[in-house]
Amino acid sequence: GRQLDCIPTAVEVLPKVVEAVQGRAEVHVDGGIRRGSDVVRALALGANTALVGKPIPWALAVGGEAGVRKALEILREETELTMALTGCGEVRSAKQLII
Repeated sequence: GRQLDCIPTAVEVLPKVVEAVQGRAEVHVDGGIRRGSDVVRALALGANTALVGKPIPWALAVGGEAGVRKALEILREETELTMALTGCGEVRSAKQLII
C-alpha cells in the first residue's frame, strides 16, 4: 500500500509494469481494488489478477462468513455490470474505455 499521498497508485503505474515485464511474468495488482470497476480497470490495463484486500476483512468483521459471501457477490455483480456498461465481451477489450 501507499504510505504517501503523493506516490502514484498501483493502477497508475500498472501499464508501465506490464510493459516492462513483456509477458515474462504474471502481473498481480494489489492495492486500491474496492469495487468491480476497479477489477475491470486493472485487468483491462494488463494485470493477470486483481487482488481484493480491505473489503474482505471488513465484511468478515461486520458479518462473518455471510458477510464475506455477500461482499464477494457484490464484487462479482459490480464486475459484471461494469462489463455490461462498457459493451465489451472481454475485459481486455475494455482498455480504451476504462483508462
